[in-house]
Amino acid sequence: MNACVTGLQWGDEGKGKIVDVLAEKSDIVVRYGGGANAGHTVIVDGTKFALHLLPSGSIRPNTICVITNAVVIDPQVLIDGIRKLAEKNITLDNRLLISENAHVVLDYHKKEDQLREEALGKNKIGTTIRGIGPCYADKVGRSYAVRMGDLRNLDKLKAKLQNIVDYKNKLFTALYNAEPLNADEIFQNCKSYAEKLTPFIIDTTEFLHKSIAEGKSILFEGAQGSMLDLDHGTFPFVTSSNSSALGMPSGCGVPAKMVDKFIGVIKAYSTRVGAGPFPTEQDNETGQYIRERGHEYGTTTGRPRRCGWFDAVVTSYSATISGIDEIAMVHLDTLAGLKEVKICKAYEINGKETTFFPANIDRLSQAQPVYETLPGWEEDLSEISSFDDLPANTQNYIKLVEQITKKPITIIGVGPGRKQTIFR
Repeated sequence: MNACVTGLQWGDEGKGKIVDVLAEKSDIVVRYGGGANAGHTVIVDGTKFALHLLPSGSIRPNTICVITNAVVIDPQVLIDGIRKLAEKNITLDNRLLISENAHVVLDYHKKEDQLREEALGKNKIGTTIRGIGPCYADKVGRSYAVRMGDLRNLDKLKAKLQNIVDYKNKLFTALYNAEPLNADEIFQNCKSYAEKLTPFIIDTTEFLHKSIAEGKSILFEGAQGSMLDLDHGTFPFVTSSNSSALGMPSGCGVPAKMVDKFIGVIKAYSTRVGAGPFPTEQDNETGQYIRERGHEYGTTTGRPRRCGWFDAVVTSYSATISGIDEIAMVHLDTLAGLKEVKICKAYEINGKETTFFPANIDRLSQAQPVYETLPGWEEDLSEISSFDDLPANTQNYIKLVEQITKKPITIIGVGPGRKQTIFR
């Protein structure tokens, strides 16, 4: 069976854990979008793995890991990720495959990201300064793009980089009065990247279609969350790729009809990193309680996440555009200890109630959440392994989310570990 796992909120939903759990029965795990701005956390027997570019199936020793064409790759981050796994006796030799058509994030992308954000001042988007947006911009612009396959021909790459860096330096000097970058230094870095990564570079689209023909089980893994989707999220406070399940077909060259099941991942509450609208945000004691209980600090940046009540309007919208079949709810244990819990079931905009998410930021800025309030629970959920053993109030909370979103919740996370997972 082929399945796709995607986040239904603003990222950080817990996709890493869900992919790691499902990867036990998958032959191949495919990362189909995003870049090193993603941070997927997997915890195995108390050991924490923070993955930024490597698929979350990397921890499974027999799983083939594929990074496809729509991922923008920071080579140094990828090399560091491979090294850190090797230090824990996990090797990716003969089981990591990188698309020759994936675009490369280089120093000038990070510099451009930083300069743009600084110039925006109070209007900054809140990027991770990882160079993701500028790299995707070069991809769309075509003329100044570098792809992983270019690492195979260093002479040609050297000439290309000289041309690109000359252009970038003119741009940075004219717009930001910035110091020029050195093309030769960037090329020397690329030589080092080529030595370490070229053995992994192939045509991943061909590999995936051959694997499907052979009946292999493939798990497709998204990055960030659907509300950060470039076309369908809270623009302009989004990422630079299609981070919903809609990005899967274009991201790896596999049609959606070849996927048997689309699984959406949600937290039992809502979080967001950086700027942008967040209707159910609780910038108060409740939000701080959730932040501390859920350890809500960015895997990539360490920034504290904004926290709030669960937004079923967001989840319903994301599930609809991504064609979600079922939902995995994680971090349910984080809400323990609250006297009451709330679910946003609708928005009120200009005196009218709506249950369909308004992705237009002007309308969204006027949205007031309409809540359903339920009694909370005191019980520790971390050792519970069956839905029927969950407290009655916890079960009612899950059932109401199912009722509003009209999607079954088939996987429940009650802690960060693999075993702290309930299947229904």
